[in-house]
Amino acid sequence: MDQSKINRRGFLGTVGAAATGLALAAPTTAQAQDANSASSAAGSNPDVLTRALPRTGEKVTALGLGTFLTFDRKPGDRRDDLRQVFERYIAAGGRVVDTSPLYGSAEVSVGQFMGEFSGSDELFLANKIWATGEYLGDESHAEESFRQSRLRTWRDTINLMQCHSITNAPVVIPLMKAWQQEGLIRHVGVTHHESAAQDQLTAIVERGDVDFVQTNYSIFNRDAERRLLPAAADKGVSVLINLPLEKARLMKVVEGHSLPDFAQEFGATSWAQFFLKWVMAHPAVTSVLCGTSNPDHMSDNVQAMAGPLPDERMRRRMVAHMETIPGFASIASMPWYPGKEKMYSGLIREAQANASRRLQ
Repeated sequence: MDQSKINRRGFLGTVGAAATGLALAAPTTAQAQDANSASSAAGSNPDVLTRALPRTGEKVTALGLGTFLTFDRKPGDRRDDLRQVFERYIAAGGRVVDTSPLYGSAEVSVGQFMGEFSGSDELFLANKIWATGEYLGDESHAEESFRQSRLRTWRDTINLMQCHSITNAPVVIPLMKAWQQEGLIRHVGVTHHESAAQDQLTAIVERGDVDFVQTNYSIFNRDAERRLLPAAADKGVSVLINLPLEKARLMKVVEGHSLPDFAQEFGATSWAQFFLKWVMAHPAVTSVLCGTSNPDHMSDNVQAMAGPLPDERMRRRMVAHMETIPGFASIASMPWYPGKEKMYSGLIREAQANASRRLQ
């Protein structure tokens, strides 16, 4: 059978362990009912901040759900907290989810949680291809990765496929364009999470090769403002942002510091909202991806989608305030998720630990 013609309902229930090698528990009736209620509530929320995609006018929410590390669990580990994170994001009106087959079991969890929502077709799913093939120009590994992603996420058509960290971009981007023409994906994108790659991303954007670009950008690391964000705005390319909280390093730096009084002028009631709203306010930014495994943190994060955003004068004031806080200038030298080294102990962390032991 032609894989491109498989109907989603035709392979629901065959995904599970056969497609992924990971055993998944089916949602209970109560879980499904709760999920459907949350989806209905989200669809009726007109106050959520959205952005229109420059090339199509389609609207997406200004806050997206990231899943790197935070949604990675070992087979058999409970994922109740992750389901709550997902449900709270959806209930608040969030509609953008970003994942990757490189993120351990995150893609599997995303697929199951989406499958528990009757309104899952409303979600803008951003996924990725990380494949080199056995030789230059070999598309087979990318094709297989895409096939697995469609199975794991229960999607016939994926909203956005991205060339992950510019891996094999000369092969992967044309391949994704072919999938786009065939109706298997709607948008083509490219990603990276390091500033050193932004010149390459800019060149791809300026050539008109993609509809989306994903890059790192935060109140601390503003390198994307130099070339990449202006190029995206000029070419009508949508922008997804990763590392808006610098993998919790920003939150660590402000521990013990009170939120400045002027934050109330743009509706921020927490440091997380302060940092997220700063990024959202850049006119070239489409959606800001923020991941967590803590449901309460998600309840806080989603409030950044409500109320006003800081203007450019206020954004400069926010930066100036952060520059007075000890440790802000040295965030780049801090480890990711400081003080949380034992968190996110999924497949990725397990593999990293095994590799370290072999080198001892």
